[in-house]
Amino acid sequence: MLRPTKGKTPRRPAPKRPYNNQKDPVGVYCRVRPLGSDDEECCIEVISNTTIQLHAPDGLKANRNGEYKETQYSFKRVFGIKTTQIELFEDVAKPLVDDLIHGKNGLLFTYGVTGSGKTYTMTGSAGQGGLLPRSLDMIFNSIGPFQAKRFVFKPDDKNGMEVQNQVDALLERQKRDSQQTVPRTPVTRQRLDPEFADMIRPDEACRADGVDEDSSYSVFVSYIEIYNNYIYDLLEDTPADPLKAKWNSGGTPLRSNTEFIPPQSKILREDQNHNMYVAGCTEVEVKSTDEAFDVFWKGQKKRRIANTQLNRESSRSHSVFVIKLAQAPLDADGDNVLQDKNQVAVSQLCLVDLAGSERTSRTRAEGNRLREAGNINQSLMTLRTCIEVLRENQMCGTNKMVPYRDSKVTHFFKNYFDGEGKVRMVVCVNPKADDYEETLLVMRFAEMTQEVEVARPVDRPICGFTPGRRQRNLAFKDELTRRLEERGGPVDGEIPAALTQLLQSLPPLPPVEISDPSDDQTLPRLIEVLERRHKIRQSVKEEYDKTANMLKARLQEMDGSIMSKENYIHEQRGKLSEKDKLIQDQKVEIERLEKNSKMLEYKIDILQKTTNIYEEDKRTLQHELESREHRLQREVSDKKRMEARMQGMVQDAKHQWEKECERRVNAKQLEMQNKLWVKDEKLKQLKAIVTECKVERPEALTPRPPEKPQRPSREKDRVPAKRSHSPSPVPTGAPVRAHHRRSHSAGNERWVDHKPVTNVDLDTVLQPNLPNAIKVSTPSEKALSKCDKYVLTHQEVASDGEIQTKLIKGEVFKTRGGGQAVQFTDIETLKQENPTAPSRKRRSSETHGAQGDENAEGGWTDVENRCSVAVEMRAGSNLGPGYQHHGYQKRRKP
Repeated sequence: MLRPTKGKTPRRPAPKRPYNNQKDPVGVYCRVRPLGSDDEECCIEVISNTTIQLHAPDGLKANRNGEYKETQYSFKRVFGIKTTQIELFEDVAKPLVDDLIHGKNGLLFTYGVTGSGKTYTMTGSAGQGGLLPRSLDMIFNSIGPFQAKRFVFKPDDKNGMEVQNQVDALLERQKRDSQQTVPRTPVTRQRLDPEFADMIRPDEACRADGVDEDSSYSVFVSYIEIYNNYIYDLLEDTPADPLKAKWNSGGTPLRSNTEFIPPQSKILREDQNHNMYVAGCTEVEVKSTDEAFDVFWKGQKKRRIANTQLNRESSRSHSVFVIKLAQAPLDADGDNVLQDKNQVAVSQLCLVDLAGSERTSRTRAEGNRLREAGNINQSLMTLRTCIEVLRENQMCGTNKMVPYRDSKVTHFFKNYFDGEGKVRMVVCVNPKADDYEETLLVMRFAEMTQEVEVARPVDRPICGFTPGRRQRNLAFKDELTRRLEERGGPVDGEIPAALTQLLQSLPPLPPVEISDPSDDQTLPRLIEVLERRHKIRQSVKEEYDKTANMLKARLQEMDGSIMSKENYIHEQRGKLSEKDKLIQDQKVEIERLEKNSKMLEYKIDILQKTTNIYEEDKRTLQHELESREHRLQREVSDKKRMEARMQGMVQDAKHQWEKECERRVNAKQLEMQNKLWVKDEKLKQLKAIVTECKVERPEALTPRPPEKPQRPSREKDRVPAKRSHSPSPVPTGAPVRAHHRRSHSAGNERWVDHKPVTNVDLDTVLQPNLPNAIKVSTPSEKALSKCDKYVLTHQEVASDGEIQTKLIKGEVFKTRGGGQAVQFTDIETLKQENPTAPSRKRRSSETHGAQGDENAEGGWTDVENRCSVAVEMRAGSNLGPGYQHHGYQKRRKP
């Protein structure tokens, strides 16, 4: 069987507020406190009234680049060390107090490291009142003449206000005065603490403009602290208990031998307007600045402070002083407060003194101080996280959950960031070098906070009564008082005149003295007068009833007219609500479109950045493609040149091999012809011997020298072979003495004479002569570094079959890498010729015809037999511009 579950009470919908899509950024101000002594090192410099610059102290480590980075931060306003308290109040807190009087909420908090002057900025000292006392003074200077009597406004313990009439307020005052246990609200400033005496000079008093004189005001203050993430009421009066420890001004128990029982912590609740408030918090109604100071000092004595290594009076908790202003319009007569709770407007200003962030390594905190420091840093870190998430949601259009509930500080101020009102922060910094790292973190958080926007508060609706009611009521009371003083009666002049006229219309009473028992005239005369008076009274009564009926009819008629007008007003209000609903829907649609527009702008920005990246990549790829195309064109051109070069080399090689093949074929044919001739000669000799043996002649007895068999002529028996035109060397005769030709390169320069080992000594008449030259077979960097010129002796076979010598010249210069390089500038070609020979080719038979067959083979010797080294030109040689020497033996003729 299922048990019926208890349904939850539905949440009461919040009343509709006027919609406002206008937002203002959080106003962040910076205040620099003076240094403790002149010899301390300063790390902060005020550049202008909106910019400060932080530079690292001398003992701090440098960044990765080895340099000290100087950073600048901009704020709405920067206050230097010479700024007075009144100047700070005029720019920071005065606009918030003015908004408070006009029904708008505000939040002002100080933020900074420990010992940076936050408490001094908020509270001040004697003769130098801070933001809090000056705000209270401005409030009471502005609304002093328009304050309601005590207990006319009464808190309803649900973050709202109730309105009581004069009788209930009087009874409440008498009831509170009669209760001795309940502390009485201080009426006058009997004895104020010296620290708060004369904080504000009379010439520094401020007053708000545009105060509504047709409203009545009351000020309520409350003072709480957030200690170790718990909320405590500093104005709560607890009965003295001798068994419990008592607090001193330092926030520690006086007696340590008894168990310490801390006060009861408070909880946060949410009202019907979704605003956060401290449930059960004491709210004291104050009527003057002195009373407010007294209440503040009462709670200040209970606040937890302690002595640390960095601050003698370091705040160990976050303090929140709440000023709540209740205002309601006067009635139509301008005499009493309008008894309508919906017409009561409640605005509040929170003045927050946050505890300073600190490092335990510097404060050397232990025990409770260490736990306090951890909770302080954790709450400040939660505040930073909430600001970061708010900034991301507003700038990027996201909807991330803001972790307000992670800390009591952020949870209490949730409605200020999500709702309406002005939020301002005063960043207090200490310019000494020891606080540089902590100050740097504070500056980054403050700069990020400026980017968060809060909805701008809207003006409260104006009451429908005629303005100037209070002044008319005061004027009426003054005139009434003047007339009463003139006539001395309790009523005004019109009422006594009517009463006198009525009394004069009645008959006078006769004398009623009866001296004789037998007097029968006095009583009848008195009865007659009384009867006449009764008749007059009846007639006056009838007249009065008639007038009353007429007045009643008029009132009924007026009531009917008023009802019809009220119905008309109700209809108009219905239409107005429909219009408001339509406007609300349109505003919601506008807000949705604005969010979509922001999201689209964000996406467009991302797409623009992506497009820029792609365009940059495209330009890079195009540049790379162009470079590769140029490289490909160069490679193609190099390939074409290489192909043409290779075709030339192939043609040259083909031509050489054709000549070689032709030479070899001719040589083979000659060899075969010689063999055939030898065989024919032997066959002839054999035939002759056989013939001589058979036939004997007388001539055979006579000896004759045998005829030498003729060798077949080369001109007749073979196809003439293409021979070299170089002259054959002369075997006899004195050798020709070599004469040296002076080279064109001879001079004062020093040369490197590079002669490969494969070169052939030609023994020509003229030879190149290079004096003071370094002769090498392989060039080296050592040899090149000592000379200015370079010459390469290169040999190759010319087209006519002769060996041709080339002198390839160049200049030696140094490279960037420290080596040596040669740039070729000239080529000289040397050829050999025999001027004594009639032709380019000689036969051994013409010069040595008397020699035998063994010398016949030597007659065919030419330049090809004398040159045993061939020279080949190849590309890519390391010794010069495309030349390389290869030595190999030439094949000799068979």
